[in-house]
Amino acid sequence: MSTSEMSKPDGQTDGYREVKDVNGRVYRVGETDRQIMGRSRRWMVFLPWFAMMAISSSEYAFSSAEETLSSAHGWHGAHIFWLLGVWIFFQAAVAFPVGQARERGTLPARNAMMLGALGTILGYVALAYAPNVFFAYLGFGFFGGTGAGIVYATCVNMVGKWYPERKGGKTGFVNGGFAYGSVPFIFLFKNYMDVGNLGGILIGVGFFLALVVAVSGFFFKDPPKNWWPPHVDPLRASADDPKIRRALIKNPPAVKQYTPREAIRTPVLPLMWFCLLCTAGINIFGIAFQVPFGDEAGFAGGIVALAMSLKAIINGTGRGVIGWISDRYGRRQTLIIVCIVLGLSQYAVFFSGNMGNMPLFLLASMVSGFGGGAIFPLFAAMTADFFGENNNASNYGMVYSSKLVSGLVGSGLGAVVVGAWGYGGAFILAGSIGIFTAGLAMLLRQPGRDLRSTSKESLALSA
Repeated sequence: MSTSEMSKPDGQTDGYREVKDVNGRVYRVGETDRQIMGRSRRWMVFLPWFAMMAISSSEYAFSSAEETLSSAHGWHGAHIFWLLGVWIFFQAAVAFPVGQARERGTLPARNAMMLGALGTILGYVALAYAPNVFFAYLGFGFFGGTGAGIVYATCVNMVGKWYPERKGGKTGFVNGGFAYGSVPFIFLFKNYMDVGNLGGILIGVGFFLALVVAVSGFFFKDPPKNWWPPHVDPLRASADDPKIRRALIKNPPAVKQYTPREAIRTPVLPLMWFCLLCTAGINIFGIAFQVPFGDEAGFAGGIVALAMSLKAIINGTGRGVIGWISDRYGRRQTLIIVCIVLGLSQYAVFFSGNMGNMPLFLLASMVSGFGGGAIFPLFAAMTADFFGENNNASNYGMVYSSKLVSGLVGSGLGAVVVGAWGYGGAFILAGSIGIFTAGLAMLLRQPGRDLRSTSKESLALSA
């Protein structure tokens, strides 16, 4: 262990010092959040949360507009599902390059959010006025998906940087906005939008959401590299804050700040990539096909919209709850349980719909939403736990890039499976993949940490 006093950097109001733990990881302590940006770091929870709610409707409310879009533009039904798949593809595709640009300083957080706002409005304009389906793919799929991906990557990693000591609950809270923020638009698109008012509603919604993203992003600011809050000893958590102490024992900080090149060389990151591919594919499959399955099962349109809304609400609120749970009981243990719940809920959605049991269908939708939403903050926080915060935008971008495949599999290929095997075969396959992924999650371990260092740090944290 060593400490070294450092000179005051430009733009800071106070000096700082760097300390090293038993693994050689460096922590920058001494500067408060108010000294760095002139306000509490809570702003870097609520502002990203607003922005995440703004971009969520493009994914979670899109299937509610399926019938109206098909009628208004004459697009074949399969195009609707592939449009969502392409949107998700580009939303995930930009995570890694945006992360690298952010960490190199070539894309400040504020600029990234302005680009995201531009992509948001272009996506809605394309849905409203695209002269043919190609421009819908270009405007909504490419520009809309890219804009949402820039916002998502910036927001999720921002909160993790400002709360390195207890990131699970905060990351989950911000990530939750990417689901329940869509609820008003699910009802709007399903029950109030028709061919006559489609253009006006989509343009109005697009401008409003783009404004929310731009205003929120205007106040974004990153902390310095290796920053650690001064009220928490990074070498020994304060005994008078049991929540922080427990979180650090269950989810100890990464042994060092891994670069993307170093992270990809560990067996852990590719395994995380594959686990997220499977679970995100199940989640996207449910988003894309729960509404048409509910319609086919004979449920009224209002019930189907309610089921989808409950799914989105629980999907979002579950992300915050699961982050808090993972702080208490450990990220890996929590992920295993979530994968099992996600898998079993797919069986429940199908069998309840097949029986025409509305209460059970609504309950199964909520449980499915909880499992589908919980996976994202778990993987986001786990990436920082395993590989550090400094390069987390790039490292999580690599993990999150699995959504490139899962979006197309869950939505586009999901339509092929439904056509070949029916909803029963598709939902049973999705559930089985969830159970399989729970077994894979048991293999996840923090790289570079041996039993000796873990024992030393646990003793220090418990003292």
